[in-house]
Amino acid sequence: MLIWPFIKARSNRWVTAFAFIFSVLLTPVSSHAINEEEHDPALRAALLDAVSNADSFEDKFDAQVWLVDMSTRLRRYVKDDERRLELLRMIHAEAKRANIQPELVLAVIQTESAFDRFALSYVGAQGYMQVMPFWKNEIGRPEDNLMDTRTNLRYGCTILKHYLDREKGDWIRALARYNGSLGRTKYPEKVMNYWQKHWFVAQ
Repeated sequence: MLIWPFIKARSNRWVTAFAFIFSVLLTPVSSHAINEEEHDPALRAALLDAVSNADSFEDKFDAQVWLVDMSTRLRRYVKDDERRLELLRMIHAEAKRANIQPELVLAVIQTESAFDRFALSYVGAQGYMQVMPFWKNEIGRPEDNLMDTRTNLRYGCTILKHYLDREKGDWIRALARYNGSLGRTKYPEKVMNYWQKHWFVAQ
């Protein structure tokens, strides 16, 4: 029976999480292109609803454990502890709001921008999740700043969720649509590889 080692490992993880969170509290404070010709009305409606809603992040203990785990993995991309944790909080919140896995969003961001907030592609895609700016006009919010972290994540997660629903849960096709490469598997395979290699969390 392997029950005791499992309980011990889980307990150690919680202790580590508490220690990390406590220390933080004491510390001073490719380009993808969503095809413009699609102009999907359902996606436009989903985006408009998403950007109008308040933050849905709940600061639960399990989320804090997740933050500790992901913070360690993300450190090579985002060196500053405070900025890294804030980014992870927003990714977690926006992914949960859209009902997609936060770890997948991390894999998409790694693929799209390598966690460069100000990434700009040759076709104009912007920010962490490389969102095309035409969507701002599509939903009547031309003033939105896609270089703003929360805004970029909300657009990107909403778009990804829309394509996932459209493809009835098929991640390969949904990711290909997100990248504007439906019918090809290079981009989805890259994202899934990053997900499994760097961000996967056993349920």
